Amino acid sequence: MNREALSRAALAGAVAALLTACGGGGSGAGSGSSGSSSSSSSGGAAVVVDVERVFPNLGFSSPVELLQAPGAAGRWYVVEQAGVVRAFPNDAAATGAEVTTVLDLSAQVVSGGETGLLGMAFHPDFPADPRAFVCYTTGSPLVSRLSEFRSRDGGATLDPASERVLLSVAQPQSNHNGGHLAFGPDGYLYLGLGDGGGSGDPHGTIGNGQDTHTLLGKILRLDVDVPPYGIPAGNPFAASNLCGAGGSGAADCAEIYAWGLRNPWRFSFDAATSQLWIGDVGQDAWEEIDRIATPANLGWRCREGAHDYNTSCGTALHLVDPVAEYGHGVGESVTGGFVYRGRQYPALVGRYVFGDFISHRLWSIAADVPASSVFAVSGGTDAGFGISGFGEGVDGELYALSYSPGAIYHVLAR
Repeated sequence: MNREALSRAALAGAVAALLTACGGGGSGAGSGSSGSSSSSSSGGAAVVVDVERVFPNLGFSSPVELLQAPGAAGRWYVVEQAGVVRAFPNDAAATGAEVTTVLDLSAQVVSGGETGLLGMAFHPDFPADPRAFVCYTTGSPLVSRLSEFRSRDGGATLDPASERVLLSVAQPQSNHNGGHLAFGPDGYLYLGLGDGGGSGDPHGTIGNGQDTHTLLGKILRLDVDVPPYGIPAGNPFAASNLCGAGGSGAADCAEIYAWGLRNPWRFSFDAATSQLWIGDVGQDAWEEIDRIATPANLGWRCREGAHDYNTSCGTALHLVDPVAEYGHGVGESVTGGFVYRGRQYPALVGRYVFGDFISHRLWSIAADVPASSVFAVSGGTDAGFGISGFGEGVDGELYALSYSPGAIYHVLAR
């Protein structure tokens, strides 16, 4: 999400909704479609993608992420923006009395607008490796902090006293914090950070997105099995310096994997191809979906989507265009999703599902859309709520969360 998007939503009287996830075999029946449906297509026959309410007895406060621990389909975790991680059993009839508190960081998290507890990921070997990682904003002046916590009870709770701060990045403004976390198929931890806020990436002479001396406007890739963290050999500036102590340095930052991002609001890896998919929130005109398999410069602030924006951006070369984009007549704040690899909806297999926080639209595009062409997104389904995030169960089924009220929806094909 970005502050401009939230302002537009307020002016329009929009109701925000973020993560929708329901999982596994026992998630049960939904309560019907939340909105009228239409088809979206690319690289194949049209597919109608829609949502229906699940876990109807549950509600959460400003949820921003929904996830399961590796291989553990019996429990869902919900990250609430104000700094609390909740859990509940993967049972369609689950009630509020069964919701438990896994971690409470509300006393140290700065929350509001685009700040807060913004991302969480379990170590791929969890629970044998009992660590979970979170990203949150804290302090004055504001910083984005990446920390690890340990579970001493198989994931029922995370011990707040076990916190170890891995990385801190100074935030010049309170918006465009990014904050999403995910482990890639390579076993490394990826962290997305926005460009530091403001309009048009006004930072420095070329903007933070293009400045490889800062961690802002980037996706980082870290080896968290080497304390405090190591740098994978394939990072483009792996031989350079670490910038994590303050978020910037005098040389290229070794932590960088991808750059040229404005505010990556959710990214994911395709379980079948390992490709990285990114929803990057646009400025005034274009929202974009990026797909990469290797490190890349994704263009911001030189370009917004596939269009020139501010060419005073240094000697940027080899900018990678998005695989899909849409203009602000369609939506105004993209929310990245997942490539569907579940079994319940064969027509949806191999399609990337994503949405928009402001227009409430929901789309899918073929995951093999050619990299050489930018697919123009239109139509889609009216989900009936602002889509602020998606979740993927260990079985490959997809879900979406409503930010306000904090309800959970199952993504389906009709």
